Amino acid sequence: MTRFCLLTCVFLHCLLGVSGQQKPNIVIIYADDVGYGDFSCYAPENRVKTPNVDKLAQKGLRFDRAYATAATCTPSRYSLLTGEYPWRKNGINVLAGDASAIIRSGHSTLASVFRQAGYTTAVVGKWHLGLGNDQGPDWNGHIRESPNDVGFDYSFIMAATGDRVPTVYVENSRVVNLDPQDPIRVNYRTKVGDEPTGRENPELLKMKHSHGHDFTIINGVGRIGYMAGGKAARWTDETMADTFTSKAVHFIEQNRQQPFLLYFATHDVHVPRVPHPRFTGKSGHGLRGDALLEFDWSVGEIMKALEENGLLKNTLVILSSDNGPVVDDGYHDGAVEHLGSHRPTGPLRGGKYSIFEGGTRIPFIVSYPGRVKPGVSHALFSQVDLYASLSALIGEKPDAGKKDSQNHLAALLGKDKKGRKEVVVHSQSGGAFAIIETDWKYITPTKGAAVQKDTRIELGNAPSPQLYRLEKDPGETTNLAEKEPAVLRTLEKRLEEIRNGS
Repeated sequence: MTRFCLLTCVFLHCLLGVSGQQKPNIVIIYADDVGYGDFSCYAPENRVKTPNVDKLAQKGLRFDRAYATAATCTPSRYSLLTGEYPWRKNGINVLAGDASAIIRSGHSTLASVFRQAGYTTAVVGKWHLGLGNDQGPDWNGHIRESPNDVGFDYSFIMAATGDRVPTVYVENSRVVNLDPQDPIRVNYRTKVGDEPTGRENPELLKMKHSHGHDFTIINGVGRIGYMAGGKAARWTDETMADTFTSKAVHFIEQNRQQPFLLYFATHDVHVPRVPHPRFTGKSGHGLRGDALLEFDWSVGEIMKALEENGLLKNTLVILSSDNGPVVDDGYHDGAVEHLGSHRPTGPLRGGKYSIFEGGTRIPFIVSYPGRVKPGVSHALFSQVDLYASLSALIGEKPDAGKKDSQNHLAALLGKDKKGRKEVVVHSQSGGAFAIIETDWKYITPTKGAAVQKDTRIELGNAPSPQLYRLEKDPGETTNLAEKEPAVLRTLEKRLEEIRNGS
């Protein structure tokens, strides 16, 4: 090679920098308990404005028929990462904070596929898929069966949710800032230690509970479960979004010269809602509205980091939520009183825990400058398909046994206007299933409660079959099961085939 050619190559390398990399980066921003109508790009009439999410939608593709596989967090997160329906595996429900891992070493995940393809992979934020072997996690040592064992090179997580103990961060399989002289003890059945609880000492609470959440008090908030020890390691709720966001931004900065997959799973809108003081009172809709503003800020910080590091054009960003919204989910935080005209589910019925559309139809936005044309997609899409679709994007073949996950990369990129033929969703509150095909939706009969007592959400459970025409009736107000028996039988049969593995 001549000296001139060598200098030319060096110059082009410096000029192109990371933008010369061929493999696209992937960032998945996963919201918690955010409904179809929570973002202003989905519901412009809402007073809570989310400008950073709106900007992402304006420059990307906003889906109006995208679904999580379940109406609660653990099952839907399992599907996103494994490409499998959660109901195919026993025991996948909302996990306790000390639950053992439901994804174990050797189990193919989205992260393991990307790592095999040469990507650096990270998860930052909420995990809630269990940790440790059958005996559960060892909080005071190296935690086995963690995200680092199922495909993630780097992990900075909370084990479960903010309202469950232990209230500590775990980085690369070890509790952050743990003092060996103050070991952590966690129990979900019997009280450990002598710390006050919401049940015994309600006067110590800065946020009262409406139902449940009356166990160990940490940072003035009653939690689910008992905890003792680990005082130096405990998080501060008010700075959680800052902590997670800074870790995600740092990962982007550190890996700007190599392809990466970042799964950024926020916690903001999930209870307990304790946003940073700079967001408190800013939404006009109580702490839940303030938490939405905080989430929107995190989105802005991630996008700014991508732009400042020259990664925007070569990064596919997907923003979605794990399930539908809930207003009162266990704390008196003003969410009900200050809801006002804001409708978290938009025109949909139900919410978190529900088999109605409000439980599983979620916001879903895709941004990929130069590859995805801005607009609105009516394609039918399921989060279970991210495993196969993103694998196809980087030229990898997913596990042959992952029959639930379908390759709908064309729909993801806006090239296919139809997407899936059908979508299956599930609610653990009563065990109802539903199948959506074209604009028809069939819900299986179940004996579960019609309304959840504590949250006052319509669960969609009914002893008779339900059939709705979603295009004309997105609020699922008119049951057409008796008027359309042929459609009912067709969908009933197809759902049974899918459940049996066909």
